[in-house]
This record gives sequence, C-alpha cells and structure tokens, in this order.
Amino acid sequence: MILCIASYEKGGEFLREVARLGCRVTLLTLEKLAHANWPREILDEILTVPEGLTYEQLKNTVTYMARSRHFDRIVALDEFDLENVAALREHMRIPGMGISTTAHFRDKLTMRSEAKRSGFLVPEFISIVNYDDLRAYMAAIPAPWVLKPRADASAIGIRKLYEPEQVWRTLDELGDRQSDYLLERFVPGTVFHVDAITSERRVTFSEVHRHGKPPMQVMHEGGVFTTRTIDRNSPDAVALRELNNKLVPALNMVRGVTHAEYIRADQDGRYYFVEIAARVGGAFIADLVEQSTGVNLWGEWARLEVAQLRGEAYRLPQVKRDYAGSVLCLARTSEPDTSSFDAPEIVYRVKKHHHAGLIVRSPDPERVRHLLEDYAQQFLQNFCAVQPVPDKAPS
Repeated sequence: MILCIASYEKGGEFLREVARLGCRVTLLTLEKLAHANWPREILDEILTVPEGLTYEQLKNTVTYMARSRHFDRIVALDEFDLENVAALREHMRIPGMGISTTAHFRDKLTMRSEAKRSGFLVPEFISIVNYDDLRAYMAAIPAPWVLKPRADASAIGIRKLYEPEQVWRTLDELGDRQSDYLLERFVPGTVFHVDAITSERRVTFSEVHRHGKPPMQVMHEGGVFTTRTIDRNSPDAVALRELNNKLVPALNMVRGVTHAEYIRADQDGRYYFVEIAARVGGAFIADLVEQSTGVNLWGEWARLEVAQLRGEAYRLPQVKRDYAGSVLCLARTSEPDTSSFDAPEIVYRVKKHHHAGLIVRSPDPERVRHLLEDYAQQFLQNFCAVQPVPDKAPS
C-alpha cells in the first residue's frame, strides 16, 4: 500500500497510475479538499486532517493509521509536504528520500551550497545569520540583490533590493524569521527549466524549456507566463542537459522527478544554477511535456516508485520528439473564452477558474515560438489580470 499526502489538489495521474499498476492507494489530505476532484474510483480511501497540523500531530495521525494499514511507501504529492514526509519515512523506517537529501531539493540555501561545493556555477549568495558577514557580502557583491525565502516555491516571498538600507529594513520586518532567507546576487539573463526523470542515480529523461519573461518578473509585475521546448540540438539545450545530468546525481537524487531552473547570464553567457525541486513542475508544465514527448511525468514518477517497491527495473516509454509551448495568465473573468484562438497547433485549453491558457504543439520549434509570442500579446490585451504577489504560499 502507498500512502500519498497532499496539501493541494494535484497528482491525480500519479494516483491513477499507482492503482493501474496494482497497488492499493490511501490519500491523506486536508479537510477543505475532501470534496476536491480526486480520482475516487481508484482510491482505497480518502482520509482528511485539519489545516495547520504540526509535524508531531501529523506523525501521530499517520502512525495511528499504520496500526491497521501496512504502508510500503509514503509519497508527498506537493512540495510543501516534502519535509514532513521525509521525517515520517525516517521515523517509520520506510524507504525513500530522507530529511538531509530532501533539503537539497527544498532548502534554497542547502541546494546552492551543495551545488557550489560540487563545482557548479551559482550566483554569489549568503545566509542571513551573521551581520558582519552580511555587511562584507554587500560591500563585495554589487547590487541589486535578491532576498529569497529558503523554503517557499516559485517566486513567493522573493524581493529585489537595491541598497544596503533596503536590506536592513527588510530584515527588521522579518524579525526572527530572517534566518529563513538568503541573499543572492541578481543575475539578468534568459531563464530555462529542465524537467527530468532520474532512475538509480542516472537521469534517463530530460527536456529543456525556455521561459518568455522570467517567472519572478511575471509574478511580481504581472503579465503573461510562457514557456516552450527549445530546439533539442541547440547549444542551450545540449549544454543544459549535460549540466542537469551531472547536477541531479550530485545532489543525491536516487530516483524521482525534478524541475530545475537555470539562467544564461546576459553579462558572461554562462549558465548559473538557480534552484531545483523534487517534484513535477507547476503551471501546466507536466501537460506541456506530455504534449511534446508523450511522457507523463506524474505517471512515470508512479512507475518509478512501484518498480523500486517490487525490485524491478524502470524503463522509460518511447519518447516523441515534437515541440510544445504554453501561454498562461490570470484572467479578469472567471471563465475566459479562448475559442477565438483556433490555430491547428492548439492541443490543450486550460480550464481553471480565473485563468486563461493554451498549449500548442508542432514538429517545428520556430512555429511554437512564433505562436507563443503572438498569443502572449493577445492574452495581455484580452485577458490578463494582476494581483499582488503573496508573501507565502496560499493555504
């Protein structure tokens, strides 16, 4: 039996694939998600807990459940559950990623330190602990700097700061929470993400994508989010695949899916590691990857887990080599109408409250690029809404 823990509604394809492979599945989620669109027909049971449980309360809940259930694996379907699930695995002696390795894919300070120690290029950074060290850092590293929470996802809680006084004022606001942040040199450049599958410490699948506007800029300033598969033979794709294939094992990933971000700096043209997560990428990236390659990252993650549980070798399915891109934005209306967009390359229409989105697919990466540039302008005019970036993940 596999226990899946989810604080957000996601991972339906993971649950379905685990069940299709013949495993029993229990889902533990929040009370407010009890009536969400889970694949109930394949779940053994759905159990709920109140929001805001401490780890001790969650541990007591899961170990009580285990008195009458034999959990062979515990899986976190959302990034914000990773630490608790890692601690549960260690406490219950269940195989899987433990606390220390989870920090490599969750704590932005830890992942930077490990990547730098392993020889990868990382923007100059410093932990927010010793003020003398912080003063020396700001004197040596030119502004602007980016203040980042060590454990939030996406661009949540990130602030761009231009002078030391801004840094000190912001730290005063954070108070005792300031050690949960790091300060990093801002590197202007082109942002890429690499979505990958790792089996037994070897990256067996990876796709390189390029963002339109950097995600931090979209979240903080508003606008349209775009990303697309880049030409697989381009210098960027070749370099980033090689970089990612070395980085993921260096961070001690044994098996699973990863979503990593890199910047090609405008100043020197080099590739800088930004961050990595042991999860499927958000913003419909899983759908994008499936359209271009035929590989469903949620489903392959499930197959990895079940193969390891049964002592079997994981085999990647046949991979297509199309190209895909997505355009997505917050919408002013609750159900935006995208029917006027009718290119034959459109293969997916996002159906999410107050969101407008499309995915396009073509054998030609330039056709995908052209469509995204055109649609991003039209989305900005016809649909786009802006809301303030949250200081923390919404509950």
